Amino acid sequence: MLHVLIADDEAPARSRLRRLLAPLEENGSIGPIDEAEDGVDALEQLSAGDHDLAFLDVRMPGLDGFDVIDRLAPEARPAIVFTTAYDEYAIRAFEANAVDYLLKPIESDRLAEAVDRARRRAEGDDDRIAHLLESLDADAGTTAERSDEPIRQLSIPGRDRLLVLQADNILAAEVNDGITNLFVRESDREGVHLRRHIVPFTLDALESRLDPRDFMRVHRSAIVHVGRIREMIPWFSGRYKLVLEGEHEVVASRARSRELKDRLAL
Repeated sequence: MLHVLIADDEAPARSRLRRLLAPLEENGSIGPIDEAEDGVDALEQLSAGDHDLAFLDVRMPGLDGFDVIDRLAPEARPAIVFTTAYDEYAIRAFEANAVDYLLKPIESDRLAEAVDRARRRAEGDDDRIAHLLESLDADAGTTAERSDEPIRQLSIPGRDRLLVLQADNILAAEVNDGITNLFVRESDREGVHLRRHIVPFTLDALESRLDPRDFMRVHRSAIVHVGRIREMIPWFSGRYKLVLEGEHEVVASRARSRELKDRLAL
């Protein structure tokens, strides 16, 4: 039986989660269930070290969910499930070795999956996110055993699945505030759109696996698909601003601007 803590600064959110957990409490899968009104309260309760599973809201006053994890002693850290209405924190959740990442409004079946993963982790089984990160590392070429053959497809984490992208549809990869972002052409019934995906790869790993005939490092923080460049606009200090498909813009460094001009025979 898993001892659970629900940490959320909104009382209705705590009540809803508790209602969703009620069937699991009734069948003996979890219990007892405690509540924390904010991050400080959560840290105090979790520091006691007797909880097996904590549902942490990402955004809380005082300390957010990640702050709570950072301040917890390793021996007091239970299995963690982050709960939030925002999907941009998914990669940080994976890096924090969370059991799961639930988007609000939380569905009962997803909640049951998260609890089951926490139970399996407590029993020593490998969890989904560990396997997910292993497969992502393999796809990005971060292991020594990878082939030198350029990738044609790339898998990235979605909400509950891996999204498979065609490498040729990648317009650019950029690092901002330590986060790697992919800008990708995607088609649906309404046409072609530019979409951003946060990925747990470094630019060096991506550069090592993307086809150098198609992709070029134009700045220490950016890689672009050369075939997707639509305009090169003279910028400051001998640099060029590159306008890609979808009007996405990347500024190349001065040295890489010269290389790009040579490559495109300008």
